[in-house]
Amino acid sequence: MDEIFEIRKITTEQIKALQNKSLEILLYFKDFCEKHNLLFYLCGGCCIGAVRHGGFIPWDDDVDVFMPRADYERLYLLWDKEADTERYSICRTTKDVNYHSLVTMIKDNNTAFINRHSCNLDINHGLMLDVIPIDGYPSSVLARKKQALNAMAYSIFNAQRLPDHQGKFIRAISKIILAVVRSPRLKYWIWSRAEKKMTKHDIKDCDYITELCSGYRYLKKKYDKSIFKKAILKEFEGFMLPIPAGYDKYLKTAFGDYTQLPPEEDRTPKHDTVYINLNESYKKYKGIYYLVDPKRRN
Repeated sequence: MDEIFEIRKITTEQIKALQNKSLEILLYFKDFCEKHNLLFYLCGGCCIGAVRHGGFIPWDDDVDVFMPRADYERLYLLWDKEADTERYSICRTTKDVNYHSLVTMIKDNNTAFINRHSCNLDINHGLMLDVIPIDGYPSSVLARKKQALNAMAYSIFNAQRLPDHQGKFIRAISKIILAVVRSPRLKYWIWSRAEKKMTKHDIKDCDYITELCSGYRYLKKKYDKSIFKKAILKEFEGFMLPIPAGYDKYLKTAFGDYTQLPPEEDRTPKHDTVYINLNESYKKYKGIYYLVDPKRRN
């Protein structure tokens, strides 16, 4: 496949090649989770794709999966010990490195998928699979408000970038807060503390489940725990892959009438990339398509 610079001008052939490479990551991830008894489900566009298209939504440019918080944390502990880390890396923001992402990513080390929002960072820029944790939603109104506030603090200070697709108001507030709090150590202290507080409600002790790391609009989502009690298999690009047992209720709660196609103008990839190459490692393009100006290195 040739190089891609502007993903929103991607051709049908190019998006299919991108999806096929993403599918490779997903199938490896599936095998890893089965081997280590980790529960996950296709979510978001991939879940819609499985139900509505039997595979990828034609314009979708990535793979998203849900994991219950306990499995999510086990995944992070197991990956470097048990996975093929020459091929795939697990990437998650820590005190020492920031990926400008709220979630854990499994990245293909032998590809390049350089997002505009992180092109000034010396990080892994491989094609990714996003692993999104799901958490318990407390019944107490006060506890829920505290959880949501901590999740908002986590979102701002962990990602440390202005949010996309969350509305002008949220973007403006985030810009002000990040301008006021400049210290990296203070940012880390805030988000690590907020993360501990927002995740203290174990799923087994709650009647409902929520998304705390999917962006502000999803903080309001309240899913019945029965939706995610188990996974069922659905065909996806010729393979049987897990989706939530209560997928219809989940998708209607999250997206409304998911059975209908969106307006044609919205049928576009969601990422904003500066460069994509599915055959060469991102490392080849350091100083060319990322970290172009050493003075801007984080």
